[in-house]
Amino acid sequence: MLETVESVDEVRSAVARARRQGLVVGLAPTMGALHEGHVRLVERCRAECGFVVVSIFINPLQFGPNEDLGRYPRTLTDDLAKCQAAGADLVFTPEVATIYPRRRDETTFVEVPGISALLEGASRPGHFQGVATVVLKLFAIAQADVAYFGAKDYQQLAVIRRMVADLNLPVEVRAVETVRERDGLAMSSRNRYLDPDQRRAAVVLFRALQRAKDAVEAGERDANRVRQMLAETIESERSAELDYAEVADLESLEPLSVLSPGGRAVGLLAVRFGATRLIDNAVFTGGGTRDAPEGLEKQAASGHGDARRPELPRFPDDRP
Repeated sequence: MLETVESVDEVRSAVARARRQGLVVGLAPTMGALHEGHVRLVERCRAECGFVVVSIFINPLQFGPNEDLGRYPRTLTDDLAKCQAAGADLVFTPEVATIYPRRRDETTFVEVPGISALLEGASRPGHFQGVATVVLKLFAIAQADVAYFGAKDYQQLAVIRRMVADLNLPVEVRAVETVRERDGLAMSSRNRYLDPDQRRAAVVLFRALQRAKDAVEAGERDANRVRQMLAETIESERSAELDYAEVADLESLEPLSVLSPGGRAVGLLAVRFGATRLIDNAVFTGGGTRDAPEGLEKQAASGHGDARRPELPRFPDDRP
């Protein structure tokens, strides 16, 4: 039966009981407003771990002053039902004061230099400081053996993996593939902000990544040309406002100039539709990308609504 707790001590007591039974503890950190992508995190955790912890916490430190903290969806009742259906054992729903008992100017922060300053970090100053801080705190509270994150937030996953490696944290980070609507749009809690016209237009992110994929498969090695393809495809949609279109090294996320044969790179996009900002990515390999399943391009023209269709390539080094 699903247990819901709000205190650190309650989480640690439940985890201690699980450990006495010899169970592997898995953690799926979320900010709530759960969709099928989050459900997949919990399901994967359930399949691989004996005790499944889900955290639901809207982390104020990762929102900028002009971002959507105030209107971020809060759907706890529905979220708990999804967690139970997906097989969670424990859901941690702390108050802000539980996670951050001190004023912001007195709070200890975690900074992952270099990689945090690029792309999302440049567009959203302080964002990854907030992400790294809350994730480290959740790792310390839940003391999980394995933690699950979605590959859609590629840079976030890279930052967390860097933090885990640099701080010798005893947790394995596993990536879960991006879950997409039938037309290719990556599932996101922010998709619900889109009006019908914006929702139709938002598929341009997927189209841009598919165009880049096709070009690399056909032998394109000039990263600048691939970058231009991404940008041109986004800009062909009148309601889309491009934040960035980048082709970068898989680990450092530094921009590339050449896609080397046998090497791997990642294409990353951030695009606004009105007040809503969406991100997406795809991993490419020299000589071709990791193949999107056959027929996905045809599905993209047939409408949306099937949350269990195949998706673009997975985050590298994912472990089953």
